[in-house]
Amino acid sequence: MDRKKYVQMILLTVTSILILTVPVQAAFPEYFDVGKNYYTVYGGPNISATLLGSGEFYRGDTVEVDINLMNRGLITGFKSELSVDPAIQLEQKLQQTEMTYEAQKTTAIGIVATLISIDPALKVKTGPQEAGSLVSGQQTEGAVQFTIEIAKNAPAGVHPIMLNLLYGYQENVQINGKNETDLGVTDLEVGLWYEVKSQNLTIPVVVKHEADFEVVDISGEMVAGEESLLCITYKNVGELPVNGATVRISASDPFSTTDDQAFLGSLAPGASALAKFNLKVDDSATPKMYGINSEIKYEDVDGQDRISDNIKIQVETLPKVPTLEKLKNMLWVGVLVVIVVGTGLAVRSFKKKQE
Repeated sequence: MDRKKYVQMILLTVTSILILTVPVQAAFPEYFDVGKNYYTVYGGPNISATLLGSGEFYRGDTVEVDINLMNRGLITGFKSELSVDPAIQLEQKLQQTEMTYEAQKTTAIGIVATLISIDPALKVKTGPQEAGSLVSGQQTEGAVQFTIEIAKNAPAGVHPIMLNLLYGYQENVQINGKNETDLGVTDLEVGLWYEVKSQNLTIPVVVKHEADFEVVDISGEMVAGEESLLCITYKNVGELPVNGATVRISASDPFSTTDDQAFLGSLAPGASALAKFNLKVDDSATPKMYGINSEIKYEDVDGQDRISDNIKIQVETLPKVPTLEKLKNMLWVGVLVVIVVGTGLAVRSFKKKQE
């Protein structure tokens, strides 16, 4: 084959791939006219996707999901477009050569995979990923990886995410040549017409059933300078029961305690338990709302030890209450003020009478 014409064919192929964003056309594009079209072949690439691993995750997790792609494309049929004279060997050879190229119609070229969340409970953190090219029957050597974030309030169950696949494929082939020899067709020209295809696949992500907790009641007066009893009611708002639950608080300024743990026991879904803590409030505590962190350690239904996410407790501190001695002192000060003021008024009144 002439080197110049071979380079022209390569450039034509590259140009075709670069314009993959052009919509599918009903007729041959203008640049696709280098020879004869002996066949129209039907079929093409067909990519399937499989989520590797269990696909089950806990709410609140940020996880990496691995997706395997496989091309299951098929040639579903073909139609002869030109009649060939059996006596003309060149025509027969060109026809056979075109069919060899047409067999490449099932190859997916330059696959770009994009994971799209269709559920507000899931957020995709990774952009489009390149997955290379796949001939029919081939799968990706390495999984396509995406990072997703699962909301802390995600309900248990199946959450679908959409995988969009964009790739090129060979739409049609034209072929031409001058002579047929023992070495093949001389001055062979091959025109390849490429188009773009988009596939949307659904990937199921499962949020596991588990226990979950929230604070439903807080009682106890936290007064500056005093030690008080703080009572907190925790509720299992998850789907599974727990055993041996123990809550631990992290007391920080202006709070302190030597008793930072409380036993909750077994909690079925919807059940509540009361935890009590003795807290000392610093003398200098400003009256306002403070946050105290807590977490619950428990045994799940599989007998595994687990620790909950941080559960915030909102506690209000009250102003310091004066002691009895201070009240007495304040009373004497008040009496002295009254005496001084009264004496002053009496003296002023006496002077006016003298005048």
